[in-house]
Amino acid sequence: MITVLLADDQPMLRAGFRSLIELAGDITVVGEATDGPEAVRMARLLRPDVVCMDVRMPGGDGLTATRDIVGTLDPPPAVLVLTTYELDEYVFGALEAGASGFLLKDTDVDTLLAAIRRLAAGQGMVDHAVTRRVIVEFARRRRAATPQATGPDVLTAREAEIVRLLAHGLSNAEIAAELMVEVSTVKSHLSRAMTKAGTRDRVQTVVWAYRSGLLPLER
Repeated sequence: MITVLLADDQPMLRAGFRSLIELAGDITVVGEATDGPEAVRMARLLRPDVVCMDVRMPGGDGLTATRDIVGTLDPPPAVLVLTTYELDEYVFGALEAGASGFLLKDTDVDTLLAAIRRLAAGQGMVDHAVTRRVIVEFARRRRAATPQATGPDVLTAREAEIVRLLAHGLSNAEIAAELMVEVSTVKSHLSRAMTKAGTRDRVQTVVWAYRSGLLPLER
């Protein structure tokens, strides 16, 4: 069973998300927080697999809470940022804070459930409205501000090839078909690549790939 913590200052939204999530059968909501600091406390206490985090909450914003959760818990839960805003700056903030996924609140229930399952499985999820250009621009800003400590030369040729395909949006199965290898082989190479890069999930690995210079920062 996948465990989820909901963090949102609006009771009706929390109740709606809880109802939708628990209808899935394989996901359960273990707690609800009304602001960022409470989300951090409850994440430490409950150790959920995924935290669904609102961005703007009067008692403490979700991005600061995400940074605290990801930076202080070991292992940290995956954080799925949910917001009504699709401004690039919110996405940049979520990525910088260490979020593993970003969805708009008006997404359909199937996409929400798929995102929770993907994050619980160690993958990442970015809303379809947020294209690769956002990750590229974020990586560009971060590269200019703080150079990436780990360079692309830490990867083997095969690991680098798989990360490049990952950055182009291919799933493990699609990468396996492209390279004519088993899916298990892709998973093994990707796991080793993530360990070397110091990343936790697919989204952060793509960010690393651009920041480290493994992939060009397209204009």
